[in-house]
Amino acid sequence: MSDGGPEGRKNLRMPDDDQVFAEVTNMLGANRVKVRCVDGKERTARIPGRMQKREWIREDDVVLVEPWDWQDEKGDIVHRYEKADADQLRDEGHIQ
Repeated sequence: MSDGGPEGRKNLRMPDDDQVFAEVTNMLGANRVKVRCVDGKERTARIPGRMQKREWIREDDVVLVEPWDWQDEKGDIVHRYEKADADQLRDEGHIQ
């Protein structure tokens, strides 16, 4: 069975208008991480409670961040990509 795309390609979650791809650069503790976003900004991102026990976020993970409206240097993590998915995003040129 094929999804019609290139071999092994998955349809991945892409960012909405107010979301950006980011890479986790540092674990800060207290459910917070430092991320480097593709828009060139470093942000402090919060891991929401619904993700804390279900998905372990580590340094070098690729995540989807939604920056806060009132503080652009902070945001919330809304999704974490598996390693294979992150490699696909790199291959397609969405992230470096």
